[in-house]
Amino acid sequence: MARPVLEFWYEFASTYSYLSAMRIEPLAEAAGVAVRWRPFLLGPIFAAQGWSTSPFNLFPAKGRYMWRDMEREAERLGQPCVQPDPFPQNALLAARVALVGDDHPWGPTFTKAVYWAEFGEGRTISDPAVIRDVLVQLGLDADQILTMAGEEANKARLKEQTEEARTRGIFGAPTFVTPDGEMFWGNDRLERALEWTAKG
Repeated sequence: MARPVLEFWYEFASTYSYLSAMRIEPLAEAAGVAVRWRPFLLGPIFAAQGWSTSPFNLFPAKGRYMWRDMEREAERLGQPCVQPDPFPQNALLAARVALVGDDHPWGPTFTKAVYWAEFGEGRTISDPAVIRDVLVQLGLDADQILTMAGEEANKARLKEQTEEARTRGIFGAPTFVTPDGEMFWGNDRLERALEWTAKG
C-alpha cells in the first residue's frame, strides 16, 4: 500500500527549513510517510505583505532570538549553525536547480547539500560557483543541470510553485501540508505533521 505523502514546502534562505531538511527523512521513514519536497520563494510572498526582507531583519529582537534559538537547536541535533552574510541569501538559482532535481532521486540530496553549504559553512548560495561546486561534489553533471535550471520552462515552473504556495495560504517556511490539507508551520511542528499524516 502506498505511503501517505507529506508536502514539505521550504525556502533555501530559511533558517528553520535547514533544520527540518536535515532531519525529515529518517523521521518520515519511521512514521511510514513519504515526503514531497516543494521548493519555493518567500520573497514574493513577503512582498505581498509589504515586507522588503525577512521579518528577522525587520524586527531585530525577533532576529536575535532566532539566531540564538538556531544555535541551541543545531547543537541539539549535532549540526553546525553559521550565519551567512548577507542574510537572507538570494536562493533563486538554488531553488531552480532543486526544481530540476524534483524529477530525479538526487533532489533531496542536493537540497541538503545546499543547506549545509549555507548554514553549515556560511557559503554564499547566490554565487553560481557555489551551486556548481555542490553539484560536482555530488557527482552530478553540473553543466547539464544548470542549463536545465535556466530554461524558461523551469523558471516559469518556480514562479507557478511559489504562486501555488501563496494561494494555498503558505506564509513562511518550513510549512508542511498533509494529504487532507492540514497545514503545520515551523520546524517544531514537523513531528506533529508526520503524526497527522501517518494516522490518515
